[in-house]
Amino acid sequence: QVQLVESGGGLVQPGGSLRLSCAASGSIFRRYAMGWYRQAPGKQRELVAGFSSGGSVNYADSVKGRFTISRDNAKNTVYLQMNSLKPEDTAVYYCNANTIAWSAWGQGTQVTVSS
Repeated sequence: QVQLVESGGGLVQPGGSLRLSCAASGSIFRRYAMGWYRQAPGKQRELVAGFSSGGSVNYADSVKGRFTISRDNAKNTVYLQMNSLKPEDTAVYYCNANTIAWSAWGQGTQVTVSS
């Protein structure tokens, strides 16, 4: 079973930046599809940004131009750089890794955007 550990959340003012990290166990990390999801209170979990197993990237319309997902296969880590943060970005952010056989989630990290 793949283990995912997120870090980097916190409290930031509107317009600020944060970088989230997700470290994964497993020897074939490069073959995983990886993504960041978020869930705000009272809302469904939604995809923020993700890599397919083939390497293509997609973003939610609400974060395009502000967030950037990247991965370092040598470190088994995926990142989410979040710039120009807005109050509506406040949520618990979850890392996901999946293949056709399984899907794994991290424990989540809180991001709060508030003045």
